[in-house]
Amino acid sequence: MSMTFTNLHYQLAQDGIATVCFDEPGSPVNTMKPEWYADMVALADRLHADNDKLKGVIFTSAKSTFFAGADLKSVMSLQASDAPVVFENMERLKQAFRRIETLGKPVVALLEGSALGGGWELALVAHARFALNKTSIMLGLPEVTLGLIPGATGITKMTRLLGLMAAQPYLMEGKLFAPRKAMELGLVEGVALTTEQLQAMAREYIAAHPQSAQAWDVKGYKMPGGNVNSPALAMGLAVAPAMLFNKAHGLYPAAQAILEAMVEGAQVDYDTATRIESRKLVRIMSGQTTKNMITAFFFNMTAIRSGKSRPGNSPVWKPKRVGILGAGMMGAGIAYANATRGIACVLKDVSLDKAQAGRAYTEKLTAKRVERGRMPAEQQLQTMGLIHATDNTADLKDCDLIIEAVFENRALKAQVTQEAEAMLAADGVFASNTSTLPISGLATASAKPHKFVGLHFFSPVDKMKLVEIIRGEHTDDETIARAYDYVLAIGKTPIVVNDSRGFFTSRVFGTYVMEGAAMLAEGIPAPLIEHAAVMAGMPVGPLEVLDATALSLSVHVMDQTRADFAAEGRNYIATSGELLVERMVKEFKRQGRAAGAGYYDYPADGPKRLWPGLKTHFEKPFTADPSQAQEEIKQRLLYRQAVETARCLQEKVLTSSHDANIGSIFGIGFPAWTGGALQFVYSEGLDTFIANCAALAAKHGPGFELSPQVIDILRQKQLGSGSN
Repeated sequence: MSMTFTNLHYQLAQDGIATVCFDEPGSPVNTMKPEWYADMVALADRLHADNDKLKGVIFTSAKSTFFAGADLKSVMSLQASDAPVVFENMERLKQAFRRIETLGKPVVALLEGSALGGGWELALVAHARFALNKTSIMLGLPEVTLGLIPGATGITKMTRLLGLMAAQPYLMEGKLFAPRKAMELGLVEGVALTTEQLQAMAREYIAAHPQSAQAWDVKGYKMPGGNVNSPALAMGLAVAPAMLFNKAHGLYPAAQAILEAMVEGAQVDYDTATRIESRKLVRIMSGQTTKNMITAFFFNMTAIRSGKSRPGNSPVWKPKRVGILGAGMMGAGIAYANATRGIACVLKDVSLDKAQAGRAYTEKLTAKRVERGRMPAEQQLQTMGLIHATDNTADLKDCDLIIEAVFENRALKAQVTQEAEAMLAADGVFASNTSTLPISGLATASAKPHKFVGLHFFSPVDKMKLVEIIRGEHTDDETIARAYDYVLAIGKTPIVVNDSRGFFTSRVFGTYVMEGAAMLAEGIPAPLIEHAAVMAGMPVGPLEVLDATALSLSVHVMDQTRADFAAEGRNYIATSGELLVERMVKEFKRQGRAAGAGYYDYPADGPKRLWPGLKTHFEKPFTADPSQAQEEIKQRLLYRQAVETARCLQEKVLTSSHDANIGSIFGIGFPAWTGGALQFVYSEGLDTFIANCAALAAKHGPGFELSPQVIDILRQKQLGSGSN
């Protein structure tokens, strides 16, 4: 007997095994659409009607993935007033799940593709799961990374399967796992190489378990690791909220809601625990933070990965051999990024010793991966074999792409460009890894400026996912497309921007650190500045960041900018923050962390600490309420970056919202809870943002001013994207 529902097919064979195949029409993936909710209720009815004939149930998928999860477009449209309806729909779905898993007959899920979010929760309805043994298959509950919580029994079941402590990384951090790891965790019963083997495993399981129930429905069940009141857990659970706040600063309500649902749910029966989930889910789903994070980490990221910023329709390109000029920290990191993705590279420096030292960086990182079981030893050997260290320019011959990663000096970059460019393969691409120098100016040293592009990697390259692709005045579309393909090929996230001083990320980053320095110049205590920045969601305070990047480098960039302006017959007017940084370097001889002295002291025998001289030389009597002052500092730091992002949009340095949001989060650490610097503008409410900027400009200067043209482009982008 067979039946076709809207999003699934049901077939009961003569041997008593029912197959449920999920197949959303007209979609490459299965999602939790409203019609699917209805299908699951109807499926539960059908299975109960056929229970006397049933021996077991097998869940499969007609898609390349098992199940993708929630329909995020519908989540974006939710308002607080929709909460009662969402709650009822979720409870109805959970009742269907419960009726299926309490049939008394074995239910098996076959995972031939990834099962994420609601897809993994669907798989957890089964009493057993079997998966293809592919590292490309990912399983788990990443909802928290989108500002959501697992609300279709995922929190309750993962807690009961793994225990309160062991489940935390997979719920509160959204950590994913492959089939082999799932087996180690006891979440998957077996892996197979083929679909046929999966089917055989399912049938063997059904035959061996004619009466099946979930672990928590079996008499005598005890939660792994102990319950909430056990001494082993009590201390850990007591400090968990404080640890979460220390990490998230109260900015990510989803993580807090997950922790609450885990602990509260562990103290009650299963059905009550799942209702707790539903209540917390509807509160989180309608919140602005959720909409911000879905905008950035799903819709914006999907736009980038699908090539929305890639010009033209040329075939996907991947270089066979990449040359890298400069084996310092950046060049060594770029070599690592290439070799670990199977791309051969030539790492050149002025001496063989320096080139080999750069190559050793990859050896060090891959050795750690081998030690931790994340890379087979033979793969490390293959990876190291892909990096050729040299001091000979001729070894660069026939590279498809050459990237210069030498010091930020125009003359030096011009010299290495002219030396190496002739070695390129026919129609090859030359790239400059620069963070501030305009690409069009650097391209004047090139014989083929249309094949010259900026590739701004971020430090450390092995950890930072973003690469900013900069289009120069003469860079052609094919070169940009190739750069885009290359960045994706090495596992990084590309954004495309047009040329300007500092491009997008460095320009906006500069406003963050210089606003912090400006506050110090105003007499605001340094500890308050640094603490407020972190409480706003920035990774570290602006003063600490300036130390890390070197105050002397900031002064070097400012001197170069002054010279460039003078050459153009203009006078560069430094901001109060820039003048303070200059004073730190030239008057107080404090150049940054590498020199052992900046805004912080870096004693060899202890942790860093703010330089006492900041209080002596800059701090003024402070009478403001600390909590109110903190809120004002947070607003200034976030608004200053958002204003500069809007200006980049108006000046066409940026051409898309997705590049703005993803670039700000992954490039400069703009808080993820905002959804990015541009989404932050719209989440504030555009009219509110404009009014606040006017007030800030009146009090703190032109850095916060919004021109009519900037306001116009913000309104246009809002209308075009439907931003909240």
